[in-house]
Amino acid sequence: MRRRSILRGDRGSVALSTAIFWPCGLALFGLLIACGRIGLAEGAADAAARDAARTASIAADPATGQTDALQAARASLDSSGVHCADITVTVDASELAAPVGQAARVTVTVACTAPLEDLLPLPGVGGTKTLSSTKSSVADMWSGRRTS
Repeated sequence: MRRRSILRGDRGSVALSTAIFWPCGLALFGLLIACGRIGLAEGAADAAARDAARTASIAADPATGQTDALQAARASLDSSGVHCADITVTVDASELAAPVGQAARVTVTVACTAPLEDLLPLPGVGGTKTLSSTKSSVADMWSGRRTS
């Protein structure tokens, strides 16, 4: 008789534990997915900056390099699935004015403003995340360079 009364005191504890821990576990799992998606988007911004820097470094002149870098950054972000509301590509091609045979590099900064509802598939998530990356690429020392 005494044994039954002790066991009745624990009745419902598993249901209560489940009701508390499952939502917390699901919230942590959702946070993990959100961090992973933002990390992938930042990796896409790095890849876009790398592609833009390489494209600008093989351009004949800085003006063409700026245009080509913007197109390369857009193409890289589109292929990765990151949809940006605003893309800014800044090209520093000042070293291309160096004479042929002297090392030069091009530095490109890509900034992308991505809506969070595209990055995080959760209802009610608003706002934007600015993804930014700066990469450099060495220009060919022996190619003809024009400055403009």
